[in-house]
Amino acid sequence: MYWAEFLTVALIHLLAVASPGPDFAIVVRESVAHGRRAGTWTALGVGTGIFVHVAYSLLGIGLIVSQSIVLFNALKWLAAAYLFYIGIKALRAKPAAPGSLEVVGDGAERSPRGAFMTGFVTNGLNPKATLFFLSLFTVVINPHTPLAVQAGYGVYLAFATALWFCLVALLFSQLRVRAGFARMGHWFDRAMGAVLVALGIKIAFTEMH
Repeated sequence: MYWAEFLTVALIHLLAVASPGPDFAIVVRESVAHGRRAGTWTALGVGTGIFVHVAYSLLGIGLIVSQSIVLFNALKWLAAAYLFYIGIKALRAKPAAPGSLEVVGDGAERSPRGAFMTGFVTNGLNPKATLFFLSLFTVVINPHTPLAVQAGYGVYLAFATALWFCLVALLFSQLRVRAGFARMGHWFDRAMGAVLVALGIKIAFTEMH
């Protein structure tokens, strides 16, 4: 009965999740810098972050945030500050030891919790995701669709997002790919840092429509 609506939601989400953004940048960086395990945990964190957006959309909180300039600005500045923080750390990366595959500046072992939280916070604080889910649950999804069905859509969106970024992590954590980036040395990390800072600036100037 709701298959047409579900397919519409799935298609819109596919187009959105495949577009490069903060989530993509952070998963690529974690995968290249720390390997498949860290990249996968980051991807799972991003997928779990989707539940935050789904929850406030179903509860109507997203609508409140979107109509409050103060709340929306607080959210976007938090997101921008977080991306700035990660980006500046990457920009300060120092050259790695010769022959080392590690391309991050600190060379530290990445804990699953640290990688997961990086993905979770990056996605959960993204104001563009807030606007996307708000439009999805207020415009695309019929308000008369049962709450349980809408929650089911949310579970799918979280699963599909995690799966997509796990595939991204799988690709960018390949030894050949990591070795290619490793030849760039600390310049790869600095380049990713610049991308994250640029994304932070872009988010800081996000406007409500």
